[in-house]
Amino acid sequence: MKRLAAVVALLGLATATAACSGGSTNNSSGSGGGGGLFTTIDVNRPGIDASGPANPWAPKGNSFQGYNAMKLGWVKNHLTDPNQFYPGIAASWDIAPDNSSITIHLQPNGKWSDGKPVTADDVKLSLGLAATTGSTAFATTPGAAGVASEVEVVDPKTVKVTQDMGNPSSKFARGIMDSWVVPAHVWGSLLPADFWDKLEASRGTGADADKAREDILAIGQKVLAFAPPKDVSAGPYTLERVNPGEALLVKNKNFYNASNVAPAQVKFLNYSGNEQIWNYLTAGKLDHAGFTAAPTDVMNRIKNAPGSNIIKGFSPVAVGLAFNQSKKPYDNVHVRRGLAYLIDREQVTKVASPEGGTAAVTTSGIHQKPAQEWLGSEVSTLEPYKHDVAKAEAEFKEAGLQKKNGKWTLADGSPWKVSMHVPSGFSDWISAQENIKSQLIENGVDAEVITVADYPIYLEEIAAGKYDVGFWLIALGPAPYDIFQRLYGASNGWTNVAGKVAHSAPGKGGNWMGGAEEVDVEGAGKINPGELTAKLNAATPEEAKPIMLELAKAANQNLPVIQLWDYVNTQFTNTSRFTGWPEQDSDLLRLPAGVWIQLGLIKAKQ
Repeated sequence: MKRLAAVVALLGLATATAACSGGSTNNSSGSGGGGGLFTTIDVNRPGIDASGPANPWAPKGNSFQGYNAMKLGWVKNHLTDPNQFYPGIAASWDIAPDNSSITIHLQPNGKWSDGKPVTADDVKLSLGLAATTGSTAFATTPGAAGVASEVEVVDPKTVKVTQDMGNPSSKFARGIMDSWVVPAHVWGSLLPADFWDKLEASRGTGADADKAREDILAIGQKVLAFAPPKDVSAGPYTLERVNPGEALLVKNKNFYNASNVAPAQVKFLNYSGNEQIWNYLTAGKLDHAGFTAAPTDVMNRIKNAPGSNIIKGFSPVAVGLAFNQSKKPYDNVHVRRGLAYLIDREQVTKVASPEGGTAAVTTSGIHQKPAQEWLGSEVSTLEPYKHDVAKAEAEFKEAGLQKKNGKWTLADGSPWKVSMHVPSGFSDWISAQENIKSQLIENGVDAEVITVADYPIYLEEIAAGKYDVGFWLIALGPAPYDIFQRLYGASNGWTNVAGKVAHSAPGKGGNWMGGAEEVDVEGAGKINPGELTAKLNAATPEEAKPIMLELAKAANQNLPVIQLWDYVNTQFTNTSRFTGWPEQDSDLLRLPAGVWIQLGLIKAKQ
């Protein structure tokens, strides 16, 4: 799948951080020495904007995660625990046993690229900036879960952040550690002197709170558009120059682990679609590229490129065929079950994502790998929905559908066509839906695939309830709440405000899935899956397990989506110039290669 960053509406972006240049370099010495030029792409963001600022919050900036953009810590790809990290700006951290606070100890020799030390004041300022841009750990919504109530500078290298325990979240520490850090001496003017008082006021109710939230939103717009005159970074690199074709970064000699940073320079190449990435990889131009979907013939060409090396690991995400249950006949569970039996998931995965996915064993709402951890032997009790035409026809008949002249119709005899929507450029999704279309038509179900201009429009229109059927990313681990809120959160009618769960009717409050507020689960009776999902937000792992099982059964029996394939994190590397790549199944594979470099893994080939 082509990875696209979310598009955020802004008032005009400011001008470039660095002067544009038509040149590039392959200088092996570079700034600060090292092992030459490391070439890559930003797989999360196609297109280099030469006028974008070196601003980690800007949606089209030239701030590259793990290279010149730094976080307090880098989240590990753990199966079940969201609060494990690799060091970043922080060298270590202490999380309170009840998750009420996190104390962060900064790198003792951490410095900015201009030589000034990284301090606790930088961190506090950065956390304030995060609040203006909608960070979950600093949300201004009254009663939001996992919100920091206080940021205390303990000493120049120590910060303590306390959680508001009125509505706690098990992901609180992650919300703090997964925060950008920028230098206060460059960014400090963006926060007014009374900012922290405004932030506290914004979490209340009434006119004063409304005014405080408006003020913070206005600050946030300035933060998103801010363009530092020079890239001052605490990461392994700083931005040297950028043009429409590439961005060049050079080694930061003041980085805390600079002696172990091998590449002297990093070049990000521009691309607009998967095809360009395929060509780069086939030509051996990239030292690293993150997951990019490719058909089998293209994958074989990539594998045959000199030095080509592919690393695979766990990716906590799956793709599901999601139904708008407010539209007939998808309001009938037997129709959804019939489609689940009719669609051969193995065939779909082989066609659409042979290297980047494994066919889902069943629909549970959880990626198969962590499902074993959460559900244990109970996984085997879930209905697998193996491809079975006879069972599909039985379910359709149970739903009252009719088969006339080899074609299935609605119960009243009117035509039925499964209309699936997909964003343009998502090559694996398009291939998958075309294959599903063929399978359905072969078995008497009329179907069509409708392409949408781009992903932001797709998300906007699916949320507005314009689609009958579309693809929806699910199973977003490792936090249990995150996994199931994709099925039983706002998109299906449930919102969790101040610890209280409310349900909106289909078509209201972002509810486009249109599922019932209560569902029958065999062995448990009627349950409210949204309320159960909300409980996961503060549950311990042991408390979460029985809830996860009930929700997995609900997803399996009620089928708000058909889980098609679980993603495999496929990384493309090249061994011609550098060595030290992560091993197969390494938890580092969910992090950008800049983090691998700054941790000292990557070495120049001798």
